[in-house]
Amino acid sequence: MGERAAALGRGANLWGLVWTLVRTDFKVRYHGTFGGYLWALAKPLSMFVVLLAVFSLIFSMDPDYPLNLIIGLYLWDFFAEGTKSGLAAIHAKGYLVTRSRFPSWVVILTSCSNALITVVLFSAVVWIYVAIFRHPLGLLHLALLAGYVLLFALIVIGFALAASPLFLRFRDLNQVWDLVLQAGFFIAPVIYPLDIIPERYHFYLYVWLPTPVIQYTRSILVHGQVPSLRAHALLVAAAVIVLGAGAVVYRRFVQRAIEEI
Repeated sequence: MGERAAALGRGANLWGLVWTLVRTDFKVRYHGTFGGYLWALAKPLSMFVVLLAVFSLIFSMDPDYPLNLIIGLYLWDFFAEGTKSGLAAIHAKGYLVTRSRFPSWVVILTSCSNALITVVLFSAVVWIYVAIFRHPLGLLHLALLAGYVLLFALIVIGFALAASPLFLRFRDLNQVWDLVLQAGFFIAPVIYPLDIIPERYHFYLYVWLPTPVIQYTRSILVHGQVPSLRAHALLVAAAVIVLGAGAVVYRRFVQRAIEEI
């Protein structure tokens, strides 16, 4: 009983630390700004206005284009912001890792929290809009949307677990990832419908994991259609593989990386 109580106490302390770091990071990031948390929403919304003004002329025959665009933008923004924050997490908060006794993965996990809060908020707003102004949505659609956000978060965390310790050894990694994100924005169907790409190339686009998350989210919200069981199984498998690979890389390199801080 004593060991069990001690384990429960450590678990409670760990989650208390996670909550403290999330709350502190949230306050520090927007402290002193006039717009506060609204700045986190401004980027995808401003991109939406600009891209809609440009591409609505090209895709004027598609009445669903504005909704498809905002879904693609807010999901992509989560992926880009979450991975960039996670990549630099240990480097940015090395003073905490070296001076405190808690696992460094906590710092990596909480670094993605602001991006996660934003994507959850956007998902809720889009869900309400669709349910009121477009077509009815059931509990299944809500559960699937929550599942896609969760799987996307696991993918981002898996990447961050691997990239954050590697960044301490390979300082060009953030520059490389910025280039990947610039190209990846156009690989994922964020600003264009996937249907304009020949079907024989779809497999390669789906390998880039933001693509299936964006497409499946659009499917349930815009069209009210549930993707196949096989599609869901592949997405779950991909998320598990990325998270598992990230955990393996993290365990192998984190201690040596922390020594270099």
